[in-house]
Amino acid sequence: MKRIIILSLSLLLTGLTVNAQTKYFTKKGKISFKSVKPEGEKVEATNNRVTSIFEVETGKIEFLVLISAFEFEKALMQEHFNENYLESKQFPKSTFKGTITNMKDVDLKKDGSYAVTITGDFTIHGVTKNVTEKGTITVKDGKISATASIEIALADYKIKSPKTDQVIKTTINIARYELKK
Repeated sequence: MKRIIILSLSLLLTGLTVNAQTKYFTKKGKISFKSVKPEGEKVEATNNRVTSIFEVETGKIEFLVLISAFEFEKALMQEHFNENYLESKQFPKSTFKGTITNMKDVDLKKDGSYAVTITGDFTIHGVTKNVTEKGTITVKDGKISATASIEIALADYKIKSPKTDQVIKTTINIARYELKK
């Protein structure tokens, strides 16, 4: 009888450990990019509806970006972006699924900025590439945010845009992760 109780208690505790993943979530992420046309006109857009989930114990991090949610200063640029370049009806979203490889260096219980390396699969325009990028996780007053600046080569993702830079500087800012309940 004593063995059954110990075995049952062990199984229960193991189950609690497996299901006790601490996950953070936000729908308030922001991605922006800048480019310049040959004649000097700036092309800039921002998407304030980026969704992200972050699992503390595993370092897994995922993003979901609706392409049509990018907003431009000029409506015609937004139309061309969605119809001609990113083809948002055919490829409505971009995703990233990866892992923070040095999660052990991040102390989410202590305020500070932590340099991280993130490796995973980035999909845009129907093309998936394995990428490794540098970023920063910041903890302030118990709130977690993440930032990164990356460059996206349009040719890598079969995006044809002869009138802008061929490498787009992109900024990712995931502010205010909230504990997922």
